[in-house]
Amino acid sequence: MADSYLVDPDVGFINEVIRLGGADVKKCYQCATCSVACPISPDTKPFPRKEMIATSWGLKDKLIGNGDVWLCHNCGDCSTLCPRGAKPGDVLAAVRAATVIEYATPKALAKMVSDPKKLPILLAIPAVIFIVLGLLLKMVGVDWLNFAPSGDHLWQADYIANYLVDIIMIPTFTAAILVFALGLKRFIADMHANALAEGKTDKETIDPAGFVQALIRVVPTILKHNKFTECSENRERSTAHMMVLFGFIGLFIVTGCFFAAEWVFHIEGPYQQINPIKWLGNIAGIALVIGGLLMLKNRLAKKDQISSYWDWYLVGLVLGLGATGMLTEMVRLGGMYSLSALIYFLHLILVWSLFAYTPFSKLAHIAYRTVAMAYQEYSGRK
Repeated sequence: MADSYLVDPDVGFINEVIRLGGADVKKCYQCATCSVACPISPDTKPFPRKEMIATSWGLKDKLIGNGDVWLCHNCGDCSTLCPRGAKPGDVLAAVRAATVIEYATPKALAKMVSDPKKLPILLAIPAVIFIVLGLLLKMVGVDWLNFAPSGDHLWQADYIANYLVDIIMIPTFTAAILVFALGLKRFIADMHANALAEGKTDKETIDPAGFVQALIRVVPTILKHNKFTECSENRERSTAHMMVLFGFIGLFIVTGCFFAAEWVFHIEGPYQQINPIKWLGNIAGIALVIGGLLMLKNRLAKKDQISSYWDWYLVGLVLGLGATGMLTEMVRLGGMYSLSALIYFLHLILVWSLFAYTPFSKLAHIAYRTVAMAYQEYSGRK
């Protein structure tokens, strides 16, 4: 006898998925074309048909914590071939967004990040933090915020001291790591429970050492974006995503090097243009800008996939970070120091937003999808 399941629809969850870009989910009539068309779907218990059923019925417990949702890379094959225009790829993207919101803490902030009306408030928060903290320190004799520095050759640290930046960014970055850790801990537990319940694994418990080994094995697949190239539709997206990924990796390395130079070796900037770390920063910045422009081009060219605010937030952040970072340097080299400081302040707002809001935005994919792919490798999901 087949197992019985008491359906308890969550209408609020259905509305949330629709708000996040899955508005066509109710068009699905379960023909299974999507699962047949998907080139990266496992042979057993393939996606996304079962996820489309669960979403249309509002079965939140079948989706939040379902690792299969994250194995989908939204290449568009299923959406292109869907005879009803239900856009399964967009539905799963919306479910992933809902998953990030569910596991993020606090959820109120996650909902703000997914709401375009709240963007001005989100950007105002770091601006207020920098200005207020800088003025408070100035009142006690710590001059880390200077609106009119003197000198012939100025750079951004003469206006906003690196120490002020660091004492704000370090706690923000640490808090983001903590939010990720708490969310991923719950996600892994729920993903394993889901896999056991649906018969996708026979491993009763998760061995941490084995999981880490599986994670190491999937890293090359992620770095090379192999899954993107297996798809027929929108295969060119891999180029944009790789440029953005490696741009962020390069800038992270540069930031770490300059942080060590200042705090450990006490080498103050500005650094010469022939500095190899500066070269890496420039190359990574250019890669970020080009990758962001390609993402924008791909989004505008899509005719069978929806670009929700969730997507546009990512594109805007990538372009904003790359453009303000490169312009800060270019304008300073041109001797326009006040303008350079203003652009740098905008850059700092975006960098803080990157750190603070990543666990609540589409950029959280880099953590959740990586963990889901590692779990697939570890659990033997076929």
